[in-house]
This record gives sequence, structure tokens and C-alpha cells, in this order.
Amino acid sequence: MNTLEEQVVACLKEKKLSLATAESCTGGLIASKLVNVAGISEVFWGGFVTYANEAKVKLLGVSEELLREKGAVCAEVAASMAKGAAETAGAMVSVASTGIAGPDGGTSEKPVGLVYLGCFCCGKIKVIRCQFQGGRQQVREAAANQALELVLECIKVL
Repeated sequence: MNTLEEQVVACLKEKKLSLATAESCTGGLIASKLVNVAGISEVFWGGFVTYANEAKVKLLGVSEELLREKGAVCAEVAASMAKGAAETAGAMVSVASTGIAGPDGGTSEKPVGLVYLGCFCCGKIKVIRCQFQGGRQQVREAAANQALELVLECIKVL
């Protein structure tokens, strides 16, 4: 059985699609998983690690007003990050992560482990809300894997 990242790469190649990543809470882990796959250079444009809000604005075009009003951890920011990454990279597909990996930073409205993942795919955007358990590394790992699942789900239906 192929790994999740191998399945994503195979599907991207089969459909002749390029991919970019935009990561906050996963800190490059999605891109790292993808580049473990031989031949990834055929379909992977690259990635943005936009941990600071300023980076989300400058590199991905996320609205400062949106960040002020909603905060970085919300569905709208995940969607904006995904769209911005695809547009900047000229990629047909992108995936974005924003969340609270912990152990600090959580609130009752936005607890530790809350992650929003966005996938831009050929002009359409899908965002999912996830609540992961565990320590910082477990949350990041779970979010990266779920992001790859989301990409696979979005591109398989094309």
C-alpha cells in the first residue's frame, strides 16, 4: 500500500496538476512529507511557511482586516491562504493549514488542537475544521496527514 503522500503525488501526476502549500501551525510539515516522495519535483511548486500574520498578508495576500476581525485561526483565513498560495505559485492546487498546536495559545472558543485546513483546487475552495488531541507534535502530525487526505479527496473528484 502506498503512503498517503505517495497517493497524493501519483494523483497529481495522473491529472497533470501542480501543488503549492501554505502552512502556519504545521510549519512546513506538509511540504516535508511530500518531498519524501521521489519524483515530487514534477508536481510540487513549493511552499510558504507563514507563521506570522504579517507573512500571511505579505506572501499570500490574506486581508489584514480579516486577521484583525477573526484572528488567524478560522475557516476564512484557511481559505484565503489556500487561494493566495495557488495564485502566487500559479498552481492548480494548494493546501493551507492554520491552527493552535499548543501547548499554549488556546481559548474556550479556539482550544489547543483546533486546526482549519483549506484546499484550493481548480478554482474551488474546500475548508474543514478539525479538533486534534495530544501534544504539539501530535497535533502538527495529525494536521499534516489530514491536509494530505483533503488534497487527495479534492483532486480525485476532478
